[in-house]
Amino acid sequence: MINPLDSLPTNSLSDVLPAIAAGFGLLPDRASDDTAMRIPVNQSVVLLLIDGLGSELLAAHTDLAPTLASLATTTIRAGFPATTATSLTSLSVGAPCGVHGIIGYSFIPDITAGATSHRRILNSLRWSLDTADGQTAVYEYPPESIQSSTSFLQRFAESGVKISHVTPAYQRDSPLTRAAFRERGEHHPASTTGEIRDAVRRIVGSPNAGRRFVYAYFGDLDMQGHLHGPGSPEWTATLSEVNTMVSEIVDGLPESCTLVVTGDHGMVPAGHVIDVETTPELMADVLAVAGEARVRHVYTHDGADGAVYDAWSATLGTDAHVVTRDRAIDEGWFGDRVGPDIASRIGDIVAVATGHTILTRSIAEPVESTMAGHHGAWTPAEQLVPLILS
Repeated sequence: MINPLDSLPTNSLSDVLPAIAAGFGLLPDRASDDTAMRIPVNQSVVLLLIDGLGSELLAAHTDLAPTLASLATTTIRAGFPATTATSLTSLSVGAPCGVHGIIGYSFIPDITAGATSHRRILNSLRWSLDTADGQTAVYEYPPESIQSSTSFLQRFAESGVKISHVTPAYQRDSPLTRAAFRERGEHHPASTTGEIRDAVRRIVGSPNAGRRFVYAYFGDLDMQGHLHGPGSPEWTATLSEVNTMVSEIVDGLPESCTLVVTGDHGMVPAGHVIDVETTPELMADVLAVAGEARVRHVYTHDGADGAVYDAWSATLGTDAHVVTRDRAIDEGWFGDRVGPDIASRIGDIVAVATGHTILTRSIAEPVESTMAGHHGAWTPAEQLVPLILS
């Protein structure tokens, strides 16, 4: 098998901020690269991230999102795995997860004083131990240690570009924000489409705005997809709200400002369910199972990786691509470069669900296991996101 991402667009989320940096004049060598993504920049840039905005879903509902559809300039890929914590970090750092180390929704980090058997799973979205509602992982796994690469927001700030965050209040100084973005800047709390629209207008409409980079985030589209399914009435109603918000931002956008809208992943509806934790063949010789329902990291007891690989391959059959850690790295699943400290975070075995199959953990992940929509794998529906410019 070759890297399944090779059949998708070359440009990914990790190319967006380097393109903006080049527009700010911070990467002069990039101007001579004919293959590099181009984003025109005048004085200021607003980057609006719509969680769960996949290209295939947008294309299927253009009647509800005519502004988004008309301004979509190209399609890019999220990167692997197609999940929020990984995608946001790839976006901010400008590199795939093999470099920054946030390799999935959950994984076992390498930073530990104990033996492998004493290491605990990090839920990177909630920054909690073992499960989404577990105790905080901030002390055991400091965010700035788990992800130590410089972000482009830091580079922008160092060059004199003012940084503004338009995000929900809980994201201010959250562990994932600290790990991924690493630059506090100004914070304008906003969760609803109206709050985001108003905050963006205030920031870019200021007569003393100067050079500015605004990062804005809207999460409800993803939530509706998880709860009710992608394309559900609840999801389409939220897409329509997003379209209205973007239309109103565009209408009030100064000529000196560029608006960039994209998503962090798409989504597929839940299909065939395989509950890993209640399938004895899948748990034999397994130390821990992390990741999410579409991509699983399987950590084995010492010396058991061969037996676990055989068991997962035989049991899952065509419902998943099952490979060893070494093969996943060799084939570039996590990017062209994977340092040894990052490699140790990847499961001894990696299983990527096919079709609409989900690999649930009903005991450790009771909420996630009942979701109607999922993402993470490399299908176009999960990987492709639009790049929208105005």
